[in-house]
Amino acid sequence: KKRSLGRRRRDFVPALQDREREYVGLAELPDQVRRKTARKGFAFTLMVAGESGLGKSTLINALFLTDLYKDRKIANAQERIRQTVRTAKRTVSIEENGVKLRLSIVDTPGFGDAVDNTRSWKHLEDYVERQLDRFFRDESGLDRRNIRDHRVHCCLYFISPYGHGYAAGRAASIAALPSQGPAPSSTWFRCWPKPTIREELRRFGINIYRFADCDEDDDDDFKRRDQLLKDSVPFAVIGSDVLVESRGRRVRGRAYPWGTVEAESPAHSDVLLLRDMLVRTHMQDLKDVTCQSHYENYRARCIRGMTRMVVREPRRRKPRGRPAAARRLRRGKGETAP
Repeated sequence: KKRSLGRRRRDFVPALQDREREYVGLAELPDQVRRKTARKGFAFTLMVAGESGLGKSTLINALFLTDLYKDRKIANAQERIRQTVRTAKRTVSIEENGVKLRLSIVDTPGFGDAVDNTRSWKHLEDYVERQLDRFFRDESGLDRRNIRDHRVHCCLYFISPYGHGYAAGRAASIAALPSQGPAPSSTWFRCWPKPTIREELRRFGINIYRFADCDEDDDDDFKRRDQLLKDSVPFAVIGSDVLVESRGRRVRGRAYPWGTVEAESPAHSDVLLLRDMLVRTHMQDLKDVTCQSHYENYRARCIRGMTRMVVREPRRRKPRGRPAAARRLRRGKGETAP
């Protein structure tokens, strides 16, 4: 039989009285937010840009331990000649320990494959602007409770190890994160001139994602890990979604005639650091930067533009003088027209 409400209250009240008398319960607020957020789930949109053949799809599968491109069709050489820059969005739901993530990957086939890539970044910027405009219109509508966030939270830009290209970083409405891959060898990984690349990005005025400063109350281990992530930009990565034999172990990697490159080995690749940065430590900060910085700047521009249109409209509709009608009215009153 179900216990009555009064009996349940008598069983519950003593448990409350056993707590500390000075305990209000403010420390339970984070748990309330966590339960509500975990029940609702998370959403994250990642754009990947770079030349064909750099291993973008393989790296995404390795980062999130999923097969996002199992139905992908590889274009042949003739099709790639006629191919222009376009966007292709794929969405997958990932669940881990009861936490759900709706991951959207925006791929950019054809980006960087042309002879002249001077304006190749414009297509990416237009796509990002359209998603910001879409969210702005949804936010300005009547139904604000069921808004789907399609804004791009991060752009993972792949730099070829055999050339240079930083065009994607010119998009001002997105948090760009440069990475380099795939690694031709482990020696290349150790010799990759990251400070030189960071200096070139700064010299050419290409803005990338800036890591937030640590708080004073953060522990030393978190500060050391945050500094390690800052020093690792641009991330030198190699992705693999197959298991190979290495030193008697089955690991994700790539087998070459001269040896095996382990994708998840800190001595060979920054995949683990990139995964930690995107998921464990900075995913929410990337979303906050998108919402509080890039989107707010776009929203302010839209509101300023609409305000100017509203101010100009009354001037256009201002009634003009009608001298002929005024003369006829004066004649009817017996006045002499000038």
